[in-house]
Amino acid sequence: MAARSEHRILITGGTGFVGSFLIDRLESDEGRGCGIVAPGLGEAPGIDICDADAVDRLVRDARPTAVVHLAAVAAPAEAASAPGRAWDVNLTGTRNLATAVLQHAPDARFVYAGSSDAYGASFIDTERPLPETTALQPMNVYAATKAAADVMIGQMAYGGLNAVRFRPFNHTGPGQSDAYVVPSFARQVARIAAGRADPVVRVGNLDVERDFLDVRDVVRAYAVAALGGLPRQPGLVFNLATGRPASLRHMLDTLIALAGVDVAVEVDPARVRPADIPRTWGDAERARRQLGWSPSIPLEETLGDVLAYWMNEP
Repeated sequence: MAARSEHRILITGGTGFVGSFLIDRLESDEGRGCGIVAPGLGEAPGIDICDADAVDRLVRDARPTAVVHLAAVAAPAEAASAPGRAWDVNLTGTRNLATAVLQHAPDARFVYAGSSDAYGASFIDTERPLPETTALQPMNVYAATKAAADVMIGQMAYGGLNAVRFRPFNHTGPGQSDAYVVPSFARQVARIAAGRADPVVRVGNLDVERDFLDVRDVVRAYAVAALGGLPRQPGLVFNLATGRPASLRHMLDTLIALAGVDVAVEVDPARVRPADIPRTWGDAERARRQLGWSPSIPLEETLGDVLAYWMNEP
């Protein structure tokens, strides 16, 4: 294991929502002394993760001690509208990166950011939060691409890749695009509070329950994995979850109460998913036991921070 001052961490997707929080985390006291390589950030040129030769050169030149792979087509709606692109980025791009790491940095820790969406149909009719041993049964394009890449990285770990896979449950925070449900609610409520929109919030199915995390808790787990503290062994996979699902109705009601506004709620058929799982929730005991990780930021605090971000929207 490299000394802390020798850590050099390559981050794909470093310019995105999660990536920006991870870089902040690594630049804090916890990651003091580590070098960060993030294509597209600052003066660093960007990279097409689907270009195998470019990815190979990136890894060869970066000489990372750890790679955190965040780059993805991450919005389910975007993946559904362009499935070919989603498969290219989420599966082929991941393979390109993992292959280059095996070739040029075989000792580097490969941190793969997967998704709890990969569990898909396994959530149906379950009476308990799902552990990592649960079957992956994806129900949409995005989930299928993430499940396929998850399985591939697991297989490559048996071929020598120093990998750890994460399956984070829904996570949000200030700065996330309103293409996602919580920022969508928060932006609508903030605009109403500012007198910039009619007092109507348009929603999908509010009765579904989701296991929501704060992005700052999620990147804390990624940082631990990238900076050391885990054995090198195949099969390392961790859920990141609270085990306490909350309904979207509760989240919207909380945002409305925080803003102190009176609104009408209107169901928009375009926002209702045709195959919405009633409840998703996860068991993160393995992460607690092996990583010393557990969520620390209450949902209400996260919602307040997301609302505050949109209240300050230009």
